[in-house]
Amino acid sequence: MPEKETAAPAPCRGKPLPPPIWRGIALTVLLLASDTAAVAAAKITATLLGVDGDLKIAALAGLDLTQYAGREISSAQARRLYDRAPAQIAKALEPYGYYDASVTGELKETPDGWNAVLAVQPGEAVTVAELDLELQGQARELPNVRQALRAFQPTPGQALNHAAYERGKTAIQAALFADGFLDAKLATHRVEVMRSTRKAVVRLAWEPGQRYRIGDVEFAGSQFNADFLLRYLPWKQGDFYTQEQLLSLQQRLVDTDYFSIVDVNPDIENAADGVVPIVVTLAPAKRSIYTGGLFVGTDTGLGVRGGLERRWVNRRGHKFRSEVILAQRLTSASALYQIPLPGSDSRAINFGVNYRDEDTQTTRSKTSSLVASETRQWLGFTRTLGLHLQTGDFEIGDRKQVVFRGNSTILFPQFALTRKRADDPLFVRRGYSVNLLARAASASLLSDTDLVQLRGDVKWIREVRPQHRLILRGSVGASWVDDFDRLPPDLRFFAGGDRSIRGYGYQTIGPELEINSAFKPIVIGGKHLLTAGAEYEYYFRPNWGLATFVDAGDAYSGTEYEPKIGAGLGLRWRSPVGMVRFDLGVPLREPKDGVQIHLVIGPDL
Repeated sequence: MPEKETAAPAPCRGKPLPPPIWRGIALTVLLLASDTAAVAAAKITATLLGVDGDLKIAALAGLDLTQYAGREISSAQARRLYDRAPAQIAKALEPYGYYDASVTGELKETPDGWNAVLAVQPGEAVTVAELDLELQGQARELPNVRQALRAFQPTPGQALNHAAYERGKTAIQAALFADGFLDAKLATHRVEVMRSTRKAVVRLAWEPGQRYRIGDVEFAGSQFNADFLLRYLPWKQGDFYTQEQLLSLQQRLVDTDYFSIVDVNPDIENAADGVVPIVVTLAPAKRSIYTGGLFVGTDTGLGVRGGLERRWVNRRGHKFRSEVILAQRLTSASALYQIPLPGSDSRAINFGVNYRDEDTQTTRSKTSSLVASETRQWLGFTRTLGLHLQTGDFEIGDRKQVVFRGNSTILFPQFALTRKRADDPLFVRRGYSVNLLARAASASLLSDTDLVQLRGDVKWIREVRPQHRLILRGSVGASWVDDFDRLPPDLRFFAGGDRSIRGYGYQTIGPELEINSAFKPIVIGGKHLLTAGAEYEYYFRPNWGLATFVDAGDAYSGTEYEPKIGAGLGLRWRSPVGMVRFDLGVPLREPKDGVQIHLVIGPDL
């Protein structure tokens, strides 16, 4: 064979150039690689047609390709995800009763990647043809269990919704446990689905077992002895176990304010012979609470307050609370000693002493009082029966002219009912408060005059839509008094101020007395009171809102009721220290002082 000719390689400083054929292959590989890179940068999205609501959410959640949305994938990956989509959607719809779903579609290439367009035909849902819930014995007759059985879904005629089925089973099991059937078990749980007829049969049967009774109660971690804590038990020895009883005990112990931790649980492991012990785990709260701070209110002016509370004074659970307020127009001091008497009605005996020095536009008074009272829970209210002895000096009139100076001593029994409900004490969306009071005094029993007085205050708050609140309130009072001049200012009725009729100054509405034409009439207070207010708030930010309001009413004597009306706008701030209300009110009848500024810091109820 002739020898092949070879050419000497040209000298080169770097790597030798590849032969022409290899240069072509390399160029082809580079082009393919660039195309692949371009494809790899693409993304995939899904468009579902034919289903809405929960079905659409479930179908999208069941798709693998949904997890790749926004990620870079290749064309092969896109095709695989698309090919798996029909089976995944059909599987995702089965828990909603759709067992024959079909899916068609198309994988479209777009400038941004791929779009999987999937048309879903869920078909006809499988419905429940027969429902059999079997539960024998007294368990079926208990109200909580009966309600859970009635509420079970799906019922005959409804789609076979797997989630509703599981919720129904859990609710019945929980009701049995809550009523003392601690060994209850689900013996039969069968769902038969006939695809040809699209019907299903649901069969469930429970074996409740015996109903347990409450056994011994063990308290752990408390600063009090067990005999004291046993007085809070809401059940008697031998009562059937119910979760409601345990929750009631937990709430009673929380309400005492003695503990930072209250945990009440059945000791299931040691339950035997139809009796279950109860374990109560407690941890003491901080014993002494000191409070203090600055405050401002247009009725009282700038002030400072400080207080001390002893959550428990001794091993018998006695309590002590005191507070001092020093403000521009109010000085007060109070102390209360409370003796709790644990029981079903949360009874307590209270002894208090109070001092109050108040200076308003119309009155000045310095009073001291002694109080002995009993409080308890009664028909959903906190009921207070007390005896008050109040004495002090007072003036009626402004600083330029005084209508009356006096000294009064009043001994009166007082009956009060209070009730407050709120979904959130810091910012109420649904709540109300009711305060009812009655008192009486007799001139023959250490009092300077005969007196019968009634008063009621109501406030109602409702979120009418997100970020919108409606607030309604009203006050009514009536007095029958023998010698009105002997009645101190705090037992007379006045209107006007931050929590009454905005647009008027504090206690500037009431019967007036004119003794000198050179001076304006003096408000002396009235025997009766009738006021109401409506307020609408809109929160344009989570902690900031605007308010508009209108208040009306009068303090009066006899039949001289002439309502005053105030209206205005306000700013609301949910501050770290509580709700701050800044209002500008204008009197609409008999304007006295023009625009009034009202500033209040404190809870809604």
